[in-house]
Amino acid sequence: MSATPPPDGDHPRHPAAPLTNLYPADRLHRARQATARAGLDALLISPGADLRYLTGYDALPLERLTCLVLPADDDPFLLVPALEEPAARASPAGGLGIEITGWGETDDPYALVAARLPARTSRVGVDNRMWAEKTLAFRAVLPGAEQELAGGVLNGLRMRKTAQEADALRRAGAAIDGVHARMGEWLRAGRTEREVGRDIAEAIVAEGHVRADFVIVGSGPNSASPHHELSDRVIRPGDPVVVDIGGTTRDGYCSDSTRVYAVGEPPAEFRRLHDVLLRAQRAQTDAVRPGLTAGQLDAVGRDIITDAGYGPHFIHRTGHGIGLESHEEPYIVAGNPLPLAPGMAFSVEPGIYLPGRYGARIEDIVICVETGGERLNRRPRDLVLLP
Repeated sequence: MSATPPPDGDHPRHPAAPLTNLYPADRLHRARQATARAGLDALLISPGADLRYLTGYDALPLERLTCLVLPADDDPFLLVPALEEPAARASPAGGLGIEITGWGETDDPYALVAARLPARTSRVGVDNRMWAEKTLAFRAVLPGAEQELAGGVLNGLRMRKTAQEADALRRAGAAIDGVHARMGEWLRAGRTEREVGRDIAEAIVAEGHVRADFVIVGSGPNSASPHHELSDRVIRPGDPVVVDIGGTTRDGYCSDSTRVYAVGEPPAEFRRLHDVLLRAQRAQTDAVRPGLTAGQLDAVGRDIITDAGYGPHFIHRTGHGIGLESHEEPYIVAGNPLPLAPGMAFSVEPGIYLPGRYGARIEDIVICVETGGERLNRRPRDLVLLP
């Protein structure tokens, strides 16, 4: 069964919480425990979503090394360039009680890390997005240590959102819904996709994000390209238009939602295609529950689309996890045996694409809860006809 949500278009209020509530100190302790269980001596985490998840520090990715060192059996510390130390201390990391150490321009930060790790260090986890030059520099100063991906430790933690993270995702969902609610202000015949996209990007920020991460406006035949983004094509009467948009909020958590519009009356076959897609997407969001595997959820919608004759035209997975990144674990894809569990947040976005003609995709973010699934995007999912 699915959780009982408010009616389409109605968002419950979820007031913003202090950022420190999103990045609790016990997260580092749980990460250390997971590191030990994985048989790793330490994690080495550079700027990116993993560092922000563990400390709340949204560090700049620079050529100078910033690194959270998380030993399995010792206290963690954060090494930062000296000129970035004030920013690190001002972030939620400054309230976690961990050591924050700045290094100078003539220091070798990799050697500083190596000197503080036990001589017996034999296995370290490096974050999945660490730059190659930094990974190789750590390999040089830790020649006896095998390097593995830290994702094997951290993905399991990041997939299960806390109540505070779920509220952050609800706020992000409400913010992007606010943009879709205004689509009639910009989307009309005679304008280019790029012109419409520029207005949407500005609205994403105005509606509560700190930045727009992506804007897809696929009109007419471009709607059949799932990742089309923008072009100078002029939108014409009767065009179906796929609008897939998302951004990052002040909390650091992401939004992502797709709706389908038509400027005037679309082709009759397109209406049929959209009706099939809507039935599949609704069935999938209603099917979310603990214990159902990611692969089984993919099959719920894929079977409906296949039975309607559009199977070869559903060319991507059903969805992806979302949190501090717009794409993260879990992936809702055929063959994935991962059971859904409370706290997992992911997109449900089946699509049908007829090359050279038109396509459609409907996307909501859903959180798996004890009683089923909670859909975070509240805008109506029907085809929206604009003048």
